[in-house]
Amino acid sequence: MLTELPKLEWPEINLMIAFGILLAFGTLGGMLAARMRWLPTITGFMVFGLLIGPSGLSLMPVTSLDKARPLVEIALGLILFKLGATLHPMAVLRNRRLLITSLVESLATFAAILGLLLWIGVGPLVALLAASISVSSSPAVLIHVAEELHASGPTVSTAQALVALNNVLAFVLYSLCLPLALHDKFELSEALMLPAYQLMGAVVISMTVAWLVTRIALYTRHDEEHFRFALVVGGVMLAIGLALSLKASTLFTSLTLGVACRWLQGRSKLSRVDFGGGGDVFFIILFVFAGANLHLHDLLQYGSIAAAYVAVRTLAKCLSIYVCGRRFGVPHRQALSQGLLLVPMAGLAIGLVQNISGLMPELGAKVAAVVLASVAVFETIGPPLAAFALRFVGEAGAANPDREPAEEFAVHAGPAADSAVDSAIPGEASDTGAGPGLVGSRS
Repeated sequence: MLTELPKLEWPEINLMIAFGILLAFGTLGGMLAARMRWLPTITGFMVFGLLIGPSGLSLMPVTSLDKARPLVEIALGLILFKLGATLHPMAVLRNRRLLITSLVESLATFAAILGLLLWIGVGPLVALLAASISVSSSPAVLIHVAEELHASGPTVSTAQALVALNNVLAFVLYSLCLPLALHDKFELSEALMLPAYQLMGAVVISMTVAWLVTRIALYTRHDEEHFRFALVVGGVMLAIGLALSLKASTLFTSLTLGVACRWLQGRSKLSRVDFGGGGDVFFIILFVFAGANLHLHDLLQYGSIAAAYVAVRTLAKCLSIYVCGRRFGVPHRQALSQGLLLVPMAGLAIGLVQNISGLMPELGAKVAAVVLASVAVFETIGPPLAAFALRFVGEAGAANPDREPAEEFAVHAGPAADSAVDSAIPGEASDTGAGPGLVGSRS
């Protein structure tokens, strides 16, 4: 008797299949976008992500995208690490102009979006949480577009510092607003302790992992860049894994890990690791995933709110950065471009929305409806806007891809052994010859 043959079915998409699909279609989209010199490759990644996602051909349905989230956690972790590694805590505290600009920009954005959402009738809790999320900017768009255009100069340096700082402030504002939302579900003490635990837990994890990896990095030689890259990837994955296990914020853990490594690195120079082709893989995964998660239905349904959200947030960021920049003597084009580079909003906003949805599904759905429709717009206009800003200010093509990364935020409180580089105010204009910037300003 013949054994009955198994039914042939389309294989279930697992993590490895999802990785292959995201990378293959992302590479194709990036290659096609590269043929058009005016179009950033990020746009190609996202368009092909939309094509294969639930709003397109559904090659990657929602269940498959959920299985791919660990890849996105790693990608976001590496990007936030790289951004955090540009900041040394002592450098930031010494740079009064940078701190003032970041505070003004973040609070202006928060107040503008809060006022808008309350005016159009959105509930106060939704308005508070959505406003705190609006403070964040996309480090991935800034980093990738700047590297793709070989951009270098005070505008890029200052924009990176401002993005890092406003992401930190977004976490802080979000953590201050979250207890109000949790109060109906938890006791007051629990509502206050949960956000504080997520933030402090992230700091403890990042400091511990940073101490470990920087000590290991001290044993690497100058020509062993590949070992340091592997160490960074391992450190980020270890920190994220610990944050998941201990219920801390994975996003804040990755960002503070970069800051902590920058602080503790000593002569290991771990923060100067070039991600190279390995980093490009994670960039592609992140943006194809972001494109696949775009929901055209939500964009159409909440289009009017999203349009107002996008317009007010863009105006608040650009105007506040421009006014502060001009007040501190930053040239017109540079001040305007710095504001435009802070407009994109993506991964961090999505992560905070998911955190709310996990804690309070009903409230999270309302916040997601407002924020994610706006993110869809920002992800579409963000890369071309960033490319325009870098070309407008004249810093596109200024970098030498073979040059060692500059120590743009290298103010240390450590011994004089590092003083040849580390005693300078970060991002000094003389390093680039491109004129003054907030990062390079002396208070």
